[in-house]
Amino acid sequence: MRLGLMAVPLAFFALFFGYPVGAIVGRGLKDGGQWQLGRFGAVLGDPDIAHVLWFTFWQAAASTALTLLIALPGAYVFARFDFPGKQLLRAVVAVPFVLPTVVVGSAFLALAGRGGLLDDLWGVRLDTSVWAILLAHVFFNYAVVVRTVGGLWAQLDPRQEEAARVLGAGWFTAWRRVTLPALGPAVAAAALMVFLFTFTSFGVVQILGGPAFSTLEVEIYRQTADFLDLPAAAVLTLIQFAAVLGVLALHAWTVRRRESALRLVDAARTAHRPRGRGQWALLWGTLLVIALLLIAPLAVLVERSFAGPDGHSAVFYTSLGSAANSDSTFAVAPLDAVGNSLAYGAAATAIALVVGGLAAAALTVRTRPDGGAAGRLVRGFDALLMLPLGVSAVTVGFGFLITLDEPPLDLRASWWLVPLAQALVGVPFVVRTMLPVLRAVDGRLREAAAVLGASPWRVWREVDLPIVRRAVLIAAGFAFAVSLGEFGATVFLARPDRPTLPVAVARLLGRAGELNYGQAMALSTLLMVVCAGALLALERARTHHSGEF
Repeated sequence: MRLGLMAVPLAFFALFFGYPVGAIVGRGLKDGGQWQLGRFGAVLGDPDIAHVLWFTFWQAAASTALTLLIALPGAYVFARFDFPGKQLLRAVVAVPFVLPTVVVGSAFLALAGRGGLLDDLWGVRLDTSVWAILLAHVFFNYAVVVRTVGGLWAQLDPRQEEAARVLGAGWFTAWRRVTLPALGPAVAAAALMVFLFTFTSFGVVQILGGPAFSTLEVEIYRQTADFLDLPAAAVLTLIQFAAVLGVLALHAWTVRRRESALRLVDAARTAHRPRGRGQWALLWGTLLVIALLLIAPLAVLVERSFAGPDGHSAVFYTSLGSAANSDSTFAVAPLDAVGNSLAYGAAATAIALVVGGLAAAALTVRTRPDGGAAGRLVRGFDALLMLPLGVSAVTVGFGFLITLDEPPLDLRASWWLVPLAQALVGVPFVVRTMLPVLRAVDGRLREAAAVLGASPWRVWREVDLPIVRRAVLIAAGFAFAVSLGEFGATVFLARPDRPTLPVAVARLLGRAGELNYGQAMALSTLLMVVCAGALLALERARTHHSGEF
């Protein structure tokens, strides 16, 4: 039964992930049908490529450390403190995580770029600066630490730490010796996820890094799109692929430890009103960090979208509806990108729900704690589903163009090419959202229905679906939000007359002129509103079992 459920996801990933990636890597490393492995030495011996590799690892490590440093106090505040507006603020904190990287880059350009708020007020510019990249990554991944670490922290029994304090330990000693070891797997899992997201960063570095800074993902794009150097792109893709596999293996190990090593309590019993000056200072400090780091860039983005040449107005929004402006970069009105993105996102969400739902159902199989073949199969299948989050989306997009170009899968001119690529990114979020809920379903209910003569399909419809319906809605929301923001593959696949919102923003930012910049800010604001609205709706529907994100 479980193998049957795996069939559709495996076929989908083999056809639309493995085949395109394998084809583009093969074309890059083969010459006349022979493997040219010496190209590894040639590419890695290039000083410019060596700098890209060093900067990719360095900025990912620095971004991870900075994110943990800034976000861990916030994780404690949301886990242990009870204060007015906590649920709304929790949703606001999660908004940056679902925002497209293009919007994040635009927000930091509006705050600290040329002509940004800091430039206008004090002449301070951080664009084309490593600090802009690092802060944008913290902005993007703050919620990963708060959700992953704070979720576990809220369920740790505080009486263990209190007992250590009674026995004479200071607050820091009690935290270091009691709480930190328990939080270790969650901190490691959060750090690995942040490292994964920043290691494969594309949109943020592309917009804020300029020509001085390039990650592996950006360099793969340049070697593929600008120089048509497939051998270099193939080597870089394999290096990125190997690094991602290592990160995912570590993440799976930390998740297994987190699931099996702790006794947890109800989170509602651990939160309390802040006590004493220290806790109040921590709360207000966290609120200040959220205001300056998370809310300020988005607020400035909105403000710049209304900052017209003759004062604040809606001129940039009204100009989105016309393609006749002399400074426009489109053959169609930029506003058409909104409709394109919504249509692509809806189709990608439907695909991701089918594939991800079947995959999540297959992963609910119970395996022995000591492993075995079934356990290895399930863990390998689970890791496979996460690969699209770490493998170069640029490689996937270009691979689509060079593989899906002949019958029976000649999709180059097909409208479905874009949502198929976007669905690859949505499937992991569907799986991670639905899997905990499906595993929480009492297996005896399914067995009783089967004994009474229900078919597998009817068991799913009558037993599982009523329980997981809310999780399905949440999974659909996540898949829709990340599909809207997909950029790396879509930039290759979206036709010039059917751009998506992220592609339209990137095109506008790549052209000089006040109108182009203002329209980019306006489109980014629209995209932010759509994604934020979807997430706030999800927060109202979320239960404590509804997913790992």
